[in-house]
Formats: sequence, structure tokens, C-alpha cells
Amino acid sequence: MSLVVVAGTGTDIGKTYVAAALLRTLRDRGRPVAARKPVQSFEPGDTATDAHVLATATGVEPDEVCPPHRWLPMPMAPPMAADALGLDPFTIADLASEVVTGTSNNTPLLIETAGGVRSPFADDGDCAAFIRLLAPALVVLVADAGLGTINAVRLSRDALGKEPLVVYLNRYDPSSDLHDRNARWLATREGLVVVTDVEALANLVERVFR
Repeated sequence: MSLVVVAGTGTDIGKTYVAAALLRTLRDRGRPVAARKPVQSFEPGDTATDAHVLATATGVEPDEVCPPHRWLPMPMAPPMAADALGLDPFTIADLASEVVTGTSNNTPLLIETAGGVRSPFADDGDCAAFIRLLAPALVVLVADAGLGTINAVRLSRDALGKEPLVVYLNRYDPSSDLHDRNARWLATREGLVVVTDVEALANLVERVFR
């Protein structure tokens, strides 16, 4: 199965926005991709969760994106939310198994994590551990384009180890000297693949899914 994981350098960095835009772009190109959010925590009563957004981008129901028993109406890291709600703990292996269950091996799969790369994702590990277990063909690391970007990307890359990586600079403004310098530094000094628009990101992902 072809897997791409969308991760982030932190919370509210725009992972879901980027993932949904990427899914819509691929769908418009005639390349359907399934989306999964292994677990999500959110404010009680929220009707626009990450699963809702990804479901809209792929034309399925939200429960297909994130299984109902992994919906945690508590705005904390998922394992903390489960504990606060009195639910049983779950493991990285549990989540990894669930995201591929019921998905055809012929269907490319895009998986969005939660929080930052080192954010707790299950009772026994963080997002980086989940990604290592899945061994995806590509990790899309979403980062803000402004101040602090280089530090955040470096820390996230080091946590991910040797996973194949592309950095997507979200909210990139081509007229911003800082944004431009950050992109060039990451590409030239850090040797990273850096993209700043969804079309370019879709081109890279399409190569993985061939």
C-alpha cells in the first residue's frame, strides 16, 4: 500500500488545511486518494473536526476517515484525552493497524497525525514513533514559513530520522524576504526538499503514488 503521512512541526500549524488541499488537488487530477485521521481530539460539540474536513475533501463520511471509537471530545493530546474521558489506553500499533484496515492495497492512503512530530499520539509513543512503524513512502512536514521555522523543522527532522521527507511551508508569502530566506536556508543549508504551494506538493506525491 502506498502511504503518505502529513505531520507538523507543532499544533495548529495547518496540517489539516494542507492535507485537504492536497487531497482536492489530487482528486481534480483524477487520482483518488483515501484519507485517514487515526485519532482526533477536539472541543465538545465541534462539527468541523479534522475528520470532517478530510471527509469533505475525499467525498466520504467522517467516520470513514476516523473510526468513531477514536473520536475524543477533549482538547488534549489523544492519550491524555482518552485518559481524561475514562477510556481504555491505546497503542501506536493499535492506530497503525486500524488505519489500513478496510483499505484496498491498490488505494493510495494519506494519513494525518496530530499535533507536532513529538506530540503524544498514543499511550506508548508519539507521532514520530507512529510514522516509523508505518514506514511511509513520504512524510509531508508542514511548517510555518515565518520566525522559528528553521529550528522547528530541524527538531522535527531529527525526530523523524531517515524517513523520506518534504517540507511544506504553510502560509508562505513570496513577497516576504524572511519567508524566502527560510525556504532557501532549508533547501541549501539543510539539504531538504522544500515546497511552498499545493500544486508542487501534489507533483511530488503523485510520483510516490505511481
